Order: sequence, then structure tokens, then C-alpha cells
Amino acid sequence: MSRGRDGGGRVVVGVHPVRELLRAGRAMHEVLVADRSGSEAIDEIRTLAAAAHVPVGTLDDATADDLAGGQVHQGVVARAPDFPFQSLGEVLGRRGQDPKLLVAIDQVTDPHNVGSIARTAEALGAHGLILPERRTASITPTVEKAAAGALAHLPVVSPTNLVKSLEACRDAGLWLVGLEAATGQQVADCGLLTEPMVLVVGAEGSGLRHLTRTRCDVLVELPARGHVDSYNASVAAAMALYAIDRARRHEGPT
Repeated sequence: MSRGRDGGGRVVVGVHPVRELLRAGRAMHEVLVADRSGSEAIDEIRTLAAAAHVPVGTLDDATADDLAGGQVHQGVVARAPDFPFQSLGEVLGRRGQDPKLLVAIDQVTDPHNVGSIARTAEALGAHGLILPERRTASITPTVEKAAAGALAHLPVVSPTNLVKSLEACRDAGLWLVGLEAATGQQVADCGLLTEPMVLVVGAEGSGLRHLTRTRCDVLVELPARGHVDSYNASVAAAMALYAIDRARRHEGPT
């Protein structure tokens, strides 16, 4: 599926993503529920859809499987408009969210990792996700399913050029903190965690691209005491976001 710029709309799969779209008041064309599906969560989806005047239809298991494209649909599939990307200016200009925290993803091509990063970012209070058009997984049913509804609430920017977006963030007063292996500075010791910032996360193994790395104000690493030399990208992001959240709750670096 495309990033939702071809006018064809998108399919959203699973109980949590569909329910959170309805809870957030996002536009939807219809909700489809498999014949044999029934649970409190699906009852809530029916109630929310009715309140939002979203049609609810039924479909057989085979059709649900086909629409879900191999995803575990839990008996719920929805048709929705193209994904509502926001501009970087909109995200940066939103008031009442200081110190600002954005997460930028560089070269993470696994959709499960992108979805998991979005899920953790939203859960730990990030104000937006920067997901570049190239060299990074698109917003697909797999990403939305892995995000478990977080993308109904977390603003997503999809720039054509990540480096220029990072430079715009710096111009707006945000520090750029990149996750990288063997930098000599632990993320928990970084003095910028309580400041407006962008956490920049690269791919497992290859890390950040050179141009991305050189734009960062500081590079930080995660603690590692075992034999494995790198973390999964979503795990690395989660660890760093937890450190940021902890620093901000304690009003200073950990």
C-alpha cells in the first residue's frame, strides 16, 4: 500500500487500530466486522462507529483475510481515507507541548519496527514522528497494526528530505540527539534530555546515514553488557524514550 497520496484510501486492520481511530474522531469510510466476531472491544467499535455515523458492515472470514493482506485482523477491518500526514510546521507550531519531543526515523525499513517505535513514542509522550518518504517503511496496514492504535493520536510528518527537516527543527530551537553505537556517552547521561529535542533513530546494524549523523548535535549510545553488539531499532528507541521520560519526570538528566 502507498503512503496514501494516490487518492485510493487505505485499509486499517485489527481491533486496536480501528478502535483508536474511532476514539480519536478520525475520518473513516466504513468498518467491517467478520460474521463470527464478538467481544467487548468489538461491541465498543460498533458503538463508537454508530456515534460517529460510520457504517458498520459484515464480511466473511475469507474476505476479511483477503482485505487484511496477511495481517491478523481479529475480525475487524476498516476502510479509511489516505493517511493524514501533517506538515513539520504544524507539528513544530503546536502550542502547549514544551519541551517538545519528536522522533525521527532514518533507514528503518522493517514495518514492524516503525510501528513499534510509533507505539512507544506515543505512549511516552512524543509530540510527533518524522518518517521520511525514502529509505524508511511507509505507513502500511502492517505499520498501523504494529502501532496498535498509536498512529490515531501521534502526528506523523513525511518529508522528502530528512536532513532538511532536522535542520528546520534545529532552527526552531530543538536539539538533535542521535542514537549511535560506541559514542562514549550514555543516553541517560545526556544533558539535553529535558530540552526541546529530536531523537534520531537509525537502522539496526547500519545506524544513521552519514549526512544524518553529522547534523546531530550529540550522539548517544545505549548500555550494552552482553555479546550482541546492537539492539533492534524499536527496542533501542524504546530504551532511549524511557530515559528521556525519566529525565523529564525528574526534571533533569538521570
